Amino acid sequence: QVQVVESGGGLVQAGGSLRLSCAASGSIRSINSMGWYRQTPGKQRELVAAISSVGNTNYAESVKGRFTISRDNAKNTVYLQMNSLRPEDTAVYYCKAVVNGYIYWGQGTQVTVSS
Repeated sequence: QVQVVESGGGLVQAGGSLRLSCAASGSIRSINSMGWYRQTPGKQRELVAAISSVGNTNYAESVKGRFTISRDNAKNTVYLQMNSLRPEDTAVYYCKAVVNGYIYWGQGTQVTVSS
């Protein structure tokens, strides 16, 4: 069994920063890509940032220059450093990990940015 657990969400004022973490655990042989997605009510889940096993990154246009994704392969953990947060970044943020060839999602963590 594999578990993917996020942490680090919360309430922050516009212009502030938050750091999200996501750790995969369990029977892990390999982890390919890891990434962060977000979703607001009535909208589809969208990619925020992703990182490959060798560190190649991909960002949504709306977060480029403000968010940074990184990973620690020894800890099976991916991070999302979010700076200069805006009210429109408010969403539930989900971690996605491709583990042993299968896709796993975390339970989500709420990020709320007040104006």
